[in-house]
Amino acid sequence: MKPNHLDDLQVRADRRIMHTYPPGKAAFVRGKGSVLFDAAGEPWLDLLCGLAVTSLGHAHPAVAHAVAEQAQTLVHTSNLYLTEPAIELGEALARILGWEDANVFLTQCGATANEAAIKLARKHGKQQADDKVRVVALEGSFHGRTLATLEATGQPAKHAPFEPLAGFVDHVPYDDADALRAAVTDQTCAVLLEPIQGEGGVRPVPDEVLLAARDACDQHDALLIFDEVQTGIGRTGPWFAFQETPVVPDVVTVAKALANGMPIGACMARGQATKVFQPGDHATTFGGNPVTCAAALAVLRTIEDEGLLTTARRRSERLRAGLEGLIGSSPFAVGVRGRGLLLGLELDAPVASDIEVACRSRRVLVNAVGPDVVRLAPPLTIERTEVDHAIATLEAALAEVASNADVPRT
Repeated sequence: MKPNHLDDLQVRADRRIMHTYPPGKAAFVRGKGSVLFDAAGEPWLDLLCGLAVTSLGHAHPAVAHAVAEQAQTLVHTSNLYLTEPAIELGEALARILGWEDANVFLTQCGATANEAAIKLARKHGKQQADDKVRVVALEGSFHGRTLATLEATGQPAKHAPFEPLAGFVDHVPYDDADALRAAVTDQTCAVLLEPIQGEGGVRPVPDEVLLAARDACDQHDALLIFDEVQTGIGRTGPWFAFQETPVVPDVVTVAKALANGMPIGACMARGQATKVFQPGDHATTFGGNPVTCAAALAVLRTIEDEGLLTTARRRSERLRAGLEGLIGSSPFAVGVRGRGLLLGLELDAPVASDIEVACRSRRVLVNAVGPDVVRLAPPLTIERTEVDHAIATLEAALAEVASNADVPRT
């Protein structure tokens, strides 16, 4: 047991780590399945799985074995040369997308996958006209923190410290199909959106908006890009959230859960979008790294071999039913939104941060993704008993916050 482990780590972090994150709320030394363990050996139920990353749970043996074996075989060559894991991963991604002509660019994370998608769209646009470089995105969206993806992110507070930005993105409300149609012009090279806004409050984008985006892109020869960094790899039910919508995008980006915690991302294109990039147009030192690709292949095989898309649907139904059961029986709870195992508990008061703290005091990890929304993104492997424990904990947290606070209801 290490007393004051969290405090000790925070002191060291304050001295040597740039202050881009708030002080740590907990510190962990190992994990197994849906559970993290602190230095005292206490278990914490992880209903965030690293922000929708460790979808197979922590320390999954198939991933651990694949990483260890590949690390002892071949770690890095650069993209000047070919390796089997990268090619095999590209083939696997094409298969689960269902796109026979899919091309894949492998990156290190979601931001770099979206950066690649934006560059691809701008070159595609400039092949038609020099000024066809604008992007339409949605208010409340989150696409990354590089300068291009930050500008695409529809959250002005995140822009402010870095303005002026380049000014090539037009934002429209996430639920206004007419506004989206009006924003797309002959100068638009892409519409970029998340089918479910994760950081924006677990808000599914309405089908009519998706249809408007598809129609507008077709009319103006722009690319429709779906950012599935948070929704991809089984998080919402199918492999990709778009597969349960009435539209098919031209480009899909993915990261987070793809390698269960190893740093990876992918920008995947079909149709005319596959013909845009030529040698020298884009590159990455670590994209397609054999170790991360081996981890991703292990993730995809495990999901298929263990039928986790089906299992996750069942767990989602149980979790949603439990959350809906809180409505009317617990204070603050008024709704549930999201799909699959990306769900948000809607509250009628700005107490989400208080709920997060109350859950954390019970060693259950959720997060306030808005003043009145608590996000849950547990692993696809979560057990039924763990779902039930999550609901019981939320119920207790809601009651505790209600007893300690006098807050206005919306």
